[in-house]
Amino acid sequence: MESCNCVEPQLPADELLMKYQYISDFFIAVAYFSIPLELIYFVKKSAVFPYRWVLVQFGAFIVLCGATHLISLWTFTMHSRTVAIVMTTAKILTAVVSCATALMLVHIIPDLLSVKTRELFLKNKAAELDREMGLIRTQEETGRHVRMLTHEIRSTLDRHTILKTTLVELGRTLALEECALWMPTHTGLELQLSYTLRQQNPVGHTVPIHHPVINKVFSSNCALPISPNCPVARLRPHGGKFMPGEVVAVRVPLLHLSNFQIYDWPEVSTRNYALMVLMLPSDSARQWHVHELELVEVVADQVAVALSHAAILEESMRARDMLMEQNVALDLARREAETAIRTRNDFLAVMNHEMRTPMHATIALSSLLQETELTAEQRLMVETILKSSNLLATLINDVLDLSRLEDGSLQLEEATFNLHSVFREALNLIKPVASVKKLSLTLQIAADLPAYAIGDEKRLMQILLNVVGNAVKFSKEGSISVTTFVAKPESFKDARIPDFHPVPSDGHFYLQVQVKDSGAGINPQDIPKLFTKFAQSQTLATRNPVGSGLGLAICKRFVNLMDGEIWIESEGTGKGCTVTFMVKLGIPDQSNESKLPFAPKNMGSHVSTNFPGLKVLVMDDNGISRSVTKGLLMHLGCAVTTVSSSEECLRVVSLEHKVVFMDVCTGLDGYELAARIHEKFTNRLDRPLIVALTGNTNKVTKDKCMRVGMNGLILKPVSVEKMRGVLSKLLERQVLFETV
Repeated sequence: MESCNCVEPQLPADELLMKYQYISDFFIAVAYFSIPLELIYFVKKSAVFPYRWVLVQFGAFIVLCGATHLISLWTFTMHSRTVAIVMTTAKILTAVVSCATALMLVHIIPDLLSVKTRELFLKNKAAELDREMGLIRTQEETGRHVRMLTHEIRSTLDRHTILKTTLVELGRTLALEECALWMPTHTGLELQLSYTLRQQNPVGHTVPIHHPVINKVFSSNCALPISPNCPVARLRPHGGKFMPGEVVAVRVPLLHLSNFQIYDWPEVSTRNYALMVLMLPSDSARQWHVHELELVEVVADQVAVALSHAAILEESMRARDMLMEQNVALDLARREAETAIRTRNDFLAVMNHEMRTPMHATIALSSLLQETELTAEQRLMVETILKSSNLLATLINDVLDLSRLEDGSLQLEEATFNLHSVFREALNLIKPVASVKKLSLTLQIAADLPAYAIGDEKRLMQILLNVVGNAVKFSKEGSISVTTFVAKPESFKDARIPDFHPVPSDGHFYLQVQVKDSGAGINPQDIPKLFTKFAQSQTLATRNPVGSGLGLAICKRFVNLMDGEIWIESEGTGKGCTVTFMVKLGIPDQSNESKLPFAPKNMGSHVSTNFPGLKVLVMDDNGISRSVTKGLLMHLGCAVTTVSSSEECLRVVSLEHKVVFMDVCTGLDGYELAARIHEKFTNRLDRPLIVALTGNTNKVTKDKCMRVGMNGLILKPVSVEKMRGVLSKLLERQVLFETV
């Protein structure tokens, strides 16, 4: 029986069903064919998809499924065997491809799952990055708050403003209910409530500094949570329906206060801290976050730095005020000292002139009287007057010298002089007094002592006269020996002068002089007092009260000016003493021997020297001094004319006058007069010798005299012998400047 493909007649309902199947298969086929087109588009557009071959295979599977449904359209009507074969082939291929696709999915699914895992990992990383970015934003926000708070805190260097600003800014930034600062007390044993944010609690409340909670906070550099019931945290009103907010405390380092002496902080040298307490609001469930605690710690450190700067500024301001007060006091003292020095100098200048004027009259008239016919008793009286007057003149010189030594205005006048003659002249002046007391006075000059030296001859003479004069003064019997020689280098290390460190040089030598007497002696403990002005040994003062107590003090100053040293040795009362001094002198150049000064002539050679017919003009505003000077000159045979003013002197002076004596102590008239005499007599040979008579021969006076062209400067008082010597030297050398 032949087989045939036939379709049973269908009922109307079955026909409708078949119709719907036909339509459905058609749309299924269309959908299946559209999906591969979309996959092909995806594969072409995707450059990174790792499973393209799977998509191709999956596309083939879909295409076959679509072809199967499309071929099945022909099975709803009469169809041939060929359609059946094609239909069967399509289904077989579809089955093969679908199985292959299922097997491939078994291998692909783990990879897809790993991709999902990586996706989850990336999501977690992204979440972590989000958290880190949030933390960074939080830190930036914290940093911004810190910078803002630091700016506010450091905008002032007033300590109280710094602390108050800190509490206000922290309270505003962290939304605090209360913020307080506890400072150490003066004793350092308690903390005192010093500053609060809300000012709800009275400032001044104290708690013990050794409380366990406080010790715990002080031992850590972090902000620590503390109990709201802690004594330093009981700053809120009692009661309320809410639980108190969390409280943290942090230490604030303070300076080592002993270095700055802050007036209201404890003066201790150990490390000190203040305590800052911060409280969150009670009506919220807020907790402290890490970034907030870090903010509090940073602010505490910044407050410590600002407080240190404020403390340094306070101390600097206090030191500046003290320095200003000291400077004002020093300036006032300086002005007072300068005023006192000027007053003293003015007083000394006036007194020097006023005292020397009567002394000039006394000594001059006494010396004139001494050269007249006198009885032995009268001559003794005149000699006593002369000795007392000379002693008074020496006292005046000592006072003036000491004044100039103390203010530093005295300067040595170095020149080449005959060293041997200085010793001989000094002893010649003292021998008369020694012979009266029947004392033996000897001089020993070493053979190696240079005949000439460079130094201050006048000061060396004054030292010799003081030292040898004291030996004569305090010796009643026995002998006095003066020995002089060049000091050897080994003598510089004498234990008696430990502070003396001379420096030898080729152009200088040290002169050593020893004056030994057999007089009253000195107690060894009294020796240091002898070089103090107006101080004398008690033994010497009681045995011989004569003397001013200035001689040795001035000698020591002169010796020190000459880079030397002076000392006294004595074994005790009644055993005599030895005075030794060393001074530094220069050695003159051998090539200038022809320029060495003449040796002073013996004073005795002037006894019979007179100047008959020598015309002299005397200008002095003091009538007594003018008359005395005139008497001295007339006694020496001079023809004297006297005037009392500069105008009269300028009118009277003429070519006949060889010498003009004028007083220059009381003003500038004498200097102006000398200059005008020079203008009047332009020819130097016709011009008279101009000599200043003064009671003050300091360097300033001498310079002024030399500047206006004067020929000499003589110190009052003047005796007959001194005037005779002055005229002799003046006429011989044409110049003579005497110094004190």
